[in-house]
Amino acid sequence: MKNLGNMLKQAQQMQARMQEMQAKLEATEVEGQAGAGMVKLSLTGKGDLKRVTIDPSLMTADDREVLEDLLVAAHADAKQKVEAMMAEEMQKATAGLNIPGGLPGGFKLPF
Repeated sequence: MKNLGNMLKQAQQMQARMQEMQAKLEATEVEGQAGAGMVKLSLTGKGDLKRVTIDPSLMTADDREVLEDLLVAAHADAKQKVEAMMAEEMQKATAGLNIPGGLPGGFKLPF
């Protein structure tokens, strides 16, 4: 029963850490950029788009395709940063917990 009690305590600690991590992710914004900063966008730690900034020089009809590509690239940059931040926070949240078998590879948060 001692092991069961320890496992329950560890689960409660992990739940508290996960709640802290979720609050931190909601409050954090990550900026992605492309085209040497000509297109920038901000995502929350949960992946919600908050802001887009476009250099005025890209606002011509001739540069429409370039602008579209830069928006996609900036989003990919920000998303990669969010995923790295989430992985780091997950590692902090589970640090010191003796989880049998560890967390499965590729584990993703539900948010």
